[in-house]
Amino acid sequence: MIINARRRRRAPLVAPVLAPLLAVLLAVAGCALESDGEGGGEDADGLKVVKVGYLHTVAVDTHLWLGQVNGTFQKHGLKLEPVKFDTGIAESQALSGGSIDVAVMGAVAANFPARGQGKVFLLNDIEYDTAQLWVREDSGIGSLADLAGKKVATTQGTTAHVFLHNALKTEKIDPGKVSIVNSPMPAAVNAFISGAVPAVALWVPFDLQVKKNLPGARLLTSAGKYYPQAAIPGGWVARNSFYDKDKDTLKKIAAAWLEVNDTLVGDPDGSLRKVHEQAYRNDAPFEQIKHDFGFEKTFTGEQWAAHYRDGTAAGWLGRTTRTFVELGGLPEYKEPSSYFDPQIFLSAYEEAR
Repeated sequence: MIINARRRRRAPLVAPVLAPLLAVLLAVAGCALESDGEGGGEDADGLKVVKVGYLHTVAVDTHLWLGQVNGTFQKHGLKLEPVKFDTGIAESQALSGGSIDVAVMGAVAANFPARGQGKVFLLNDIEYDTAQLWVREDSGIGSLADLAGKKVATTQGTTAHVFLHNALKTEKIDPGKVSIVNSPMPAAVNAFISGAVPAVALWVPFDLQVKKNLPGARLLTSAGKYYPQAAIPGGWVARNSFYDKDKDTLKKIAAAWLEVNDTLVGDPDGSLRKVHEQAYRNDAPFEQIKHDFGFEKTFTGEQWAAHYRDGTAAGWLGRTTRTFVELGGLPEYKEPSSYFDPQIFLSAYEEAR
């Protein structure tokens, strides 16, 4: 079962105009008791039914769809029912409310779980170079320091905003001296192209729109320059009650994911063609999907296991959580150990060896 919502590339985590209202809603959600939703039980073939929320972006749902089309989850005794969401906020509310069991998220995996809304048990990838800062040729901006007193269009609370904040801090520039013009990304990019703002922080594939419509624009910097310090992880989050009662199912998801990941890393082009045919053929041409994927960083199962064991994975989550606190998207910092369980993946990995 696939529940569709209207298409949107990526939506803001906390838009400034709505921030006070959302803060109240999320605070209430964080304090409320989570629904005990018991999951989907088993289907007629004895497969465990798991309702999985997802955001329809290449960085978030590639593993999900590749596992679906290859039958990998079914092989591990699972029947995943994908449920599409436009925003991480809606996805997290559905997770807390019990209408989905697991959610596949982007940067928000370091936000809502830190509020007590779900447990991260599996990471997908790193949004290594998906965020970029572009400037107009006539802007007079030659470095990040030149942004002081200037306007930068972006979508507040998203990967692009997190990247810009981290880049400014790394270069020892006060983010408060840069004027953020918040709007949905299509509008932000249009404002940049029209000359309404001299700079834009965006995520791919909006760079293609800039290159096409404003050939003189210059890529000033991108997230890859600040890797791994500013790495933004995305991954799988389980509803609290599902995590407490059904870790065996989460372990099966992790075991299936390992096989999917091996296929994706071993044959990215063939894998992406399958994902495009299954989930993106009505949304974007294959070359765009391939373009988007090229800005992510994926790892082998062995490399992921090392990152889980040595604290690298937790560090990525923690730094992103801290950035959300600095941006006002979280009331306080929580250690990843309070919302991230690496043992589910590591157990599945050891059994698969």
